[in-house]
Amino acid sequence: MKKLVMIGNGMAGVSFVEQLLKLNPNRYEITIIGAEPHPNYNRIMLSSVLAGEATMEDIVLNSWEWYKENNIQLHAGQTATAVDTANRTVTTDQGVTVAYDELVFATGSLPFMLPLPGADKEGVIAFRDIKDCETMLDASKRYKKAVVIGGGLLGLEAARGLINLNMEVSVVHIHHYLMERQLDETAAKLLQAELERQGIKFLLSKNSDTIIGGDRVEGLTFKDGTTAEADLLVMAVGIKANVGVAKEAGVEVNRGIVVNDYMETNTPNVYALGECAEHRGMVYGLVAPLYEQGAILAKKLAGVDSEGYKGSVLSTKLKISGVNVFSAGDFSDSPETRALRVQDDLDGVYKKVVFRDGKVQGAVLFGDTADGSKLFSYMRSGEDFTGREKEVLFGASGGKSSGPEDLVKAMSGDEIVCGCNGVTKDTIVESITEKGCVSVQEIKACTKASGSCGGCKPLVEAILLATVGADNVSAVKEGICGCTSHSRDEVVESIQRMRLTTSREVMAVLDWKNPEGCSKCRPALNYYLGMVWPAEHEDEQESRFVNERNHANIQKDGTFSVVPRIYGGVTTPEDLKRIAEVAEKYEVPLVKITGGQRIDLLGVKKEDLPKMWKDLDMPSGYAYGKSLRTVKTCVGNTFCRFGTQDSIKMGIDMEKKFERLNTPHKVKLAVSGCPRNCAESTIKDLGVIAIDGGWELYVAGNGGTKVRAAELLVKVKTEEEVLEWTGAYLQYYREDAHYLERTSEWAQRIGLDTVKKALEKKEDRDALNARIDKTLDLMKDPWQQIIEDDGLRSAFDALTAPVVTEAAAAGEPKA
Repeated sequence: MKKLVMIGNGMAGVSFVEQLLKLNPNRYEITIIGAEPHPNYNRIMLSSVLAGEATMEDIVLNSWEWYKENNIQLHAGQTATAVDTANRTVTTDQGVTVAYDELVFATGSLPFMLPLPGADKEGVIAFRDIKDCETMLDASKRYKKAVVIGGGLLGLEAARGLINLNMEVSVVHIHHYLMERQLDETAAKLLQAELERQGIKFLLSKNSDTIIGGDRVEGLTFKDGTTAEADLLVMAVGIKANVGVAKEAGVEVNRGIVVNDYMETNTPNVYALGECAEHRGMVYGLVAPLYEQGAILAKKLAGVDSEGYKGSVLSTKLKISGVNVFSAGDFSDSPETRALRVQDDLDGVYKKVVFRDGKVQGAVLFGDTADGSKLFSYMRSGEDFTGREKEVLFGASGGKSSGPEDLVKAMSGDEIVCGCNGVTKDTIVESITEKGCVSVQEIKACTKASGSCGGCKPLVEAILLATVGADNVSAVKEGICGCTSHSRDEVVESIQRMRLTTSREVMAVLDWKNPEGCSKCRPALNYYLGMVWPAEHEDEQESRFVNERNHANIQKDGTFSVVPRIYGGVTTPEDLKRIAEVAEKYEVPLVKITGGQRIDLLGVKKEDLPKMWKDLDMPSGYAYGKSLRTVKTCVGNTFCRFGTQDSIKMGIDMEKKFERLNTPHKVKLAVSGCPRNCAESTIKDLGVIAIDGGWELYVAGNGGTKVRAAELLVKVKTEEEVLEWTGAYLQYYREDAHYLERTSEWAQRIGLDTVKKALEKKEDRDALNARIDKTLDLMKDPWQQIIEDDGLRSAFDALTAPVVTEAAAAGEPKA
């Protein structure tokens, strides 16, 4: 068996290996050398990690197990330092030497760091890999002001992530508008306005001069004499091909490693692809061309004929801080071109299509990118629209943009649908027609399409529907995870009908593909069973997430955060003394007031958790749980001259009634004593606002990364009615929502009118409250037993058992 060695463990290279394994799985003994101590991950998703929308685990594309299953030797955390093309060997910085028959350079690129005076100071970094991401996360906890140099995609994503980390962020850009390579000035100005609304400041037409400060950066000066303060400075000004080792080995290098149409270098048995490769004078930085190169090289090394790589027509479809953007081709204006422009300031939509000789030459879309795939197909096909240019956006009838079916028909088979994972339309269609995938989830499991950022999910759905036909729409459903095709409703119905009371019974009776389940379905089944059979089902601690198992929030350094319950944000001197004494006894590094009006003890060792809870002798605040977290209150009419009702008492009554209640996701409540809304009731899962002579109840709000204003559910007159409606609403949510579905997502999915109708009758509310009261009567604080019988050892044993991590992807529990 021939030996294939690849230098580089990034997205483009591993995608090539995946395709090679499909074409000829037994032809090579494969070794990969990766400089980072991680398996292959989605670099595009680093901004989501920084923004708190994904974890490091979520962005892994190929797990450690994948390498083992495919017999790939991975030297992670090692850098290739030398290649001997005469003896065909590669040597790493750790002294490992690997022989090869075929060698692939997939070394990617390096971030370009401006050679400014002071660039070697602490706090001056790039934004390129997981290490950079971790540095930014750490800096945000200690510092306040950040400057990002670079107004391109990477710089803007870094800036938005730092805003989410509560830093003050300024973006410096040498050009007079943002993303000049992907957008025209109109679209760029619209984007800038939106990002300014999100809190980012912009310093445009600025030429950086000197980085100032002592050992650590303190600011940045510009050529015009002005200055910007900075505790953290991120350079996102571009990349350069990583070609050093190839050049030293005698391989031809220009801007990148020079390759022909089959990705061959000038050196026998040596190839290159991705951001390190230069093909016909072009070095590509977008993922779609890199995946296309990988497909060609896979065919070459698998012995499959192909026409070779002819270069790529560039297109960019992405989401920047919640704004959809698409661009392709040459969209600049010139005397030889004509442009069709549509601008809707009310909905924040801008479209520009540029024609040359009747053919689509380029396009920019902002706000609404649904036409992107169609326009890109027109560019590639070279269709002539002379005299009917408006059909490109408005259709032959002059109507609105094409629907999903038309977009699918307009796409060529080799067009990439999922840019994160390089999945083409043909690959998706093949998974449907040949492998029997009949849901987006099954397609994702089979091809990885929509498995990363999720932006292509609507298009994947459209391809699925266009392929199976309207008559088979009913067959298009998603199971609760990859272990089963059963939906949430089917699982719950089976639990009720067959009186199933354990997860193993459910998985056995419903024929789970994985008899042990996964980290996605086990917690869900445990919740559904407890919701349906609160008395009969014994809570399965082994199925709970790591934070719930430990009754504390795990931190990045492996320590834990402990939050005792403080009802309505109201405490006593005695409780404060007890918390202070416990914090001193266990040498807690940080004591912090939380946004939910509670005290957080951070940096607690795992082995101290049982003893700390015993010493606190206070109920858990469930800051870790899929349950009621907090009820935030203002002082109401107890002290405030504007208050119309006793919001403190109302909040404490609600918190004491519903504490410990298990819910599909975390639930946060608030009570404001007047319409001034100081407790922020209108961005909570359920918020109560006092008015003259009564209360207003608002529901389905969210103050997280996807902010959603709550909607008015009902107006009531008494405190008893507030508790009645709150109990009915929470129980309806418990019984109807999918596990890990926030109230905001649930209410949008089923519609607020559906919720109102379910709760409008007094007898229906009473029935819901009877069921929630039964559940609450059975609930017990998990630490109460420790306090009562000093069961510290059994509690600690429970803590150290294997736990389930809260990750989006399914996988085995981790200890």
